[in-house]
Amino acid sequence: MARPRTFDEERALDAAMHTFWKKGYEATSTQDLCDATGLGRSSIYNTFKSKHDLFERALTRYIDAMASAQTAILENPGRTAADRIRDLLARIVESEADHRTGGRSMGCLTVNTTVELAARDAEVAGTLERGTARRLAALRAVMEAGRRDGSITSTRDPEALARFVDAAIGGMRISGQGGADRAALESVAEVVMDALTR
Repeated sequence: MARPRTFDEERALDAAMHTFWKKGYEATSTQDLCDATGLGRSSIYNTFKSKHDLFERALTRYIDAMASAQTAILENPGRTAADRIRDLLARIVESEADHRTGGRSMGCLTVNTTVELAARDAEVAGTLERGTARRLAALRAVMEAGRRDGSITSTRDPEALARFVDAAIGGMRISGQGGADRAALESVAEVVMDALTR
C-alpha cells in the first residue's frame, strides 16, 4: 500500500516556480528544488516525475496566475479601455519594482523561459504559445472595446495594437532585469499610452 503524501503539493509547486523564476530552468538543480520545497529527491520525483515535468507544471501555474490577474484588470467594467491598459502597465511597473534584488528585477518567468527554452523545447514552446494566445485575445478585446468607447484612438488594427502592448510589456520586463528603475519603466508605459491614445 502506498503511503499518503504528507506535504502540500500546491505549496511545493509554488516554491519550485519561484526557484525556476529566479534561476532559470538549466541553472536550477534538483538540490535547489529540494531546498526550496523542503522535499527529498524521491518525493519530488514520485510526485512530479522529472525536473522537466515539475517545470512545465510550474510554468503553467505561473501563466494561469498572470493571466487571471491581467484579465481582471482588462475586463474591469468600471474603467475605460485606455484606463484598463494604463492600469495593466502600472501593475507591470509595480511587479518589477517589488521583485528587485541587487538593483535588478526577476523579470517574468514567461519571458525568461521564451529566451532560455522556446527555440529548443517543443513542449515548453507549446505552453508559451498557449499563454501568448490568451494574453493577445484579452488585449485585442480591450483594444476593440477602446474603439467603441472612444478611449483608444490609434487607427492601427486591434490585433497589431495587442501585439504591440504585449511586446512592450515583455520589453519592460527585460529592461527591469537589466536594471531599469521605476522611472524608466513608467516612461515606457507613458509612450505606450501615447501610441494608443494620440
